[in-house]
Amino acid sequence: MKGLLYGKLKMLIRKPWPFLLTTIVCLMFAFFTSQSGANEVTVPYSTEGGGDAPKAIMEELKASDSIIFQEMSKGDLNDQVSEGKSPLGLVLGDDDYTIIASADTPNVPQVDQIVRKAYMKVAQQKGLEAVAAEKGIGSDEVQGWFRDVKDDPSFSLNETTFRSDGDWVYDVKLQSLFGFSLFFVIYTIAYNVATIMHEKRMGIWDRMILSPVKKWEMYTANLLYSFILGYVQILLVFMVFRYITDVNFYGHFAWVLVLLIPYVFAIVALSIFITGLVKKSQHFNAVIPIVAVSMAMLGGAYWPLEIVNSPVMIAISKVIPITYGMEILKGITVNQLGLGDILYPVSILLLMGVLFLGLGLNFMEKRHV
Repeated sequence: MKGLLYGKLKMLIRKPWPFLLTTIVCLMFAFFTSQSGANEVTVPYSTEGGGDAPKAIMEELKASDSIIFQEMSKGDLNDQVSEGKSPLGLVLGDDDYTIIASADTPNVPQVDQIVRKAYMKVAQQKGLEAVAAEKGIGSDEVQGWFRDVKDDPSFSLNETTFRSDGDWVYDVKLQSLFGFSLFFVIYTIAYNVATIMHEKRMGIWDRMILSPVKKWEMYTANLLYSFILGYVQILLVFMVFRYITDVNFYGHFAWVLVLLIPYVFAIVALSIFITGLVKKSQHFNAVIPIVAVSMAMLGGAYWPLEIVNSPVMIAISKVIPITYGMEILKGITVNQLGLGDILYPVSILLLMGVLFLGLGLNFMEKRHV
């Protein structure tokens, strides 16, 4: 088996371009989609009510680095949202606000959090001014206090949040990175697993069986090589984003690398299962792109599943490995889940891997592929 792995490695060194090309394309897709999604978001807004609160709110909102607020009339705002020119709009009142959205968009929770924080800060300042007025202290002096505290705080705070079951966090960079990495590795693994079918057709396995090498060693060597190659590809992509583009893995980069193993194993098993079903290499080459793209679309690689409302699509995603791969990676990073919380998707991927591997090998032996 060591000799087989060594031979595979020599072939990779001799012809590394397919592996390198797939890795580079994955890097390009992940980088450009994450950068386009990370640009500043422009949110149109209008004000209602005759108080000064909306003006004070806007002063706070201007401090946002990720969102640009553009003022317009309420009629123009409604037209912008209804015509799809803007995904959402904001109406600021004296005591509350309204977010107008034409459809589900990942930016709604972010905008809601920023605006809510601004209202709370303004309400706190107004309450303090009211108490100070009773003591004969003017509002200008109170505002001076706030400026002094902002410039020279007495102590620092570590801010954390908690979420209900209906809330979710969206990180466009990690969504693109995880999604395209898990998508492109399907091609890398699948086409390497397919060499088993090609070698059998060429009679290479018949000649090798006459040697001391056992059949299970031949299977193990091919599958182990495909696993290592797929894992190394994702590892390279993640390391580029971690150490060159400085993507935030929320302090769990090492765990991300460990938790990739169940997903890569499941894709290797799925590839051997598809290899056992098809009859010719041409059929395999036609099936793999269809399967890979379909799994990426339904499994949440291209967009987060949280914005999908169709119960049918959600049900289909439950039998797709990418769904659980994304759930594991985003769970340990963006959602800050513990290892116990991601044990379920890990178990599902391992179960899928064992099932696909057993069926695939059985089909290949029965059909003498």
